[in-house]
Amino acid sequence: LFRSFTHFAGCGTLKQGSDSMKIDRARAQKAFADYAAHYNAADAKVKLKIDHTYRVAALCARIAQSLALPPEDVDLAWLSGILHDVGRFEQLRRYNTFIDAQSVSHAALSVAVLFDDGRIRDYLDDAGADALLRTAVEWHSAFRLPEALDDRTRLFCQILRDADKIDILRVNVETPMEEIYNVSTAALRRSPVTPAVLDAFYAHHCVLHSLKQYPADNAVGHASLVFELCYPESLRIVDEQGWLWRLLDFKTDNPDTAAAFAAIRDELHRWLNAQSA
Repeated sequence: LFRSFTHFAGCGTLKQGSDSMKIDRARAQKAFADYAAHYNAADAKVKLKIDHTYRVAALCARIAQSLALPPEDVDLAWLSGILHDVGRFEQLRRYNTFIDAQSVSHAALSVAVLFDDGRIRDYLDDAGADALLRTAVEWHSAFRLPEALDDRTRLFCQILRDADKIDILRVNVETPMEEIYNVSTAALRRSPVTPAVLDAFYAHHCVLHSLKQYPADNAVGHASLVFELCYPESLRIVDEQGWLWRLLDFKTDNPDTAAAFAAIRDELHRWLNAQSA
């Protein structure tokens, strides 16, 4: 259905390896559930991140399996998904927002909770993969990965980043944007799209947070995540789930914004068709 992942910019080449460790998924899932239980699951934003975590972990495992990685590496990819957003809960408790620019880097906070505070040992005893997991968590939401990563670390970073991007599309459909971004429905429906955000979209790469000025920019930015997906399985999942098109069915009272989203849908259809040619 889709061409080799090496077609996609910035994804590099696949190299396998093994940390030769066994991960107890039940133990890791319980550790995450116990940690999240300290926060109010009745809060829609807390529940959002709990559900997102489990879905990202499952997506990581699916992508890893599609790459024919050994079972231990599939489990390691799954674990990176379980760990990647633990800092979101403290971010919400301290700042009442998921917007990093208005609070702190949630990835850095996840690293602090897991590795500086030592909670990683709640998930597994073996420290052999700590450096890899720390890097994957630290860079999962960055605009670009560092150039100096070894091939194996880059592989797991890319699997996690793909899985996270895929589920972000779902989150922004299932959860009202008003809740995620603390904006009113009126502001969302009259929002324009920043020209620099459209320029980034048509350049086929992620949109920097610093370019976003209006609420509608978030939907464009999330749609642009598709351009950065590394693996054919990731694009298959996007096609299968259909959240991208529901995200782009953006309700607006602004005619310029309506025209912009129609053109964005056309461009994404064209681009995705080109990947499957």
